Amino acid sequence: MKRVAMILALSAIGTLTACGSGSGTRDAADDGAEATPSPEEPVSILRQDIEQPEAPAPQLEPLNTTIGFPEGGSELDAKAIAALETVLASEQLATGAPIVLRAHSDAGGSDDANARASQARGLAVAGWLIDKGVSDDRIDVIVFGEQNPIQPNALPDGSPNEAGRAANRRVEIVISPPVAKGGSAAATPAPAASESAASGD
Repeated sequence: MKRVAMILALSAIGTLTACGSGSGTRDAADDGAEATPSPEEPVSILRQDIEQPEAPAPQLEPLNTTIGFPEGGSELDAKAIAALETVLASEQLATGAPIVLRAHSDAGGSDDANARASQARGLAVAGWLIDKGVSDDRIDVIVFGEQNPIQPNALPDGSPNEAGRAANRRVEIVISPPVAKGGSAAATPAPAASESAASGD
């Protein structure tokens, strides 16, 4: 009986040891599982229910074109008409912005004659644009006469500077589109020349 009891006791101890060993192994596995956190999904800071604003459209540059004229005249030659066709097809004109025509002459005549000559040139350009469908309410003609030359009217010895006078007989077309919301006004570039040959008023 004592031997049987001892065997039973040893058997019980073995069973407990086996249970303890299995339990310890399971706990270690559980501990290892808990020690490895699962990766988290990245969270966007942008709210999906709010529409993001669009970037502002680029500001359209002002248009500056120069129309040249022959000596003493206000007729539009082929080169002048080609330049005006470019203005007519421009994005700037399509905006409906005001059109400023700065009319100039050389110093070949009296102040009154030069003023009349530059006015006639400005009106010639305005008339061409109006004939092409541009509203006359958009057009403003400013008459300068000989006051604002872009080149000297005379050479250092006092003789006429024919090339300079030809450059001064001109009408400058300026169209400045309105500034887009959130944009800034673009710098006004120098007028693009479209000169006609000759010399005089």
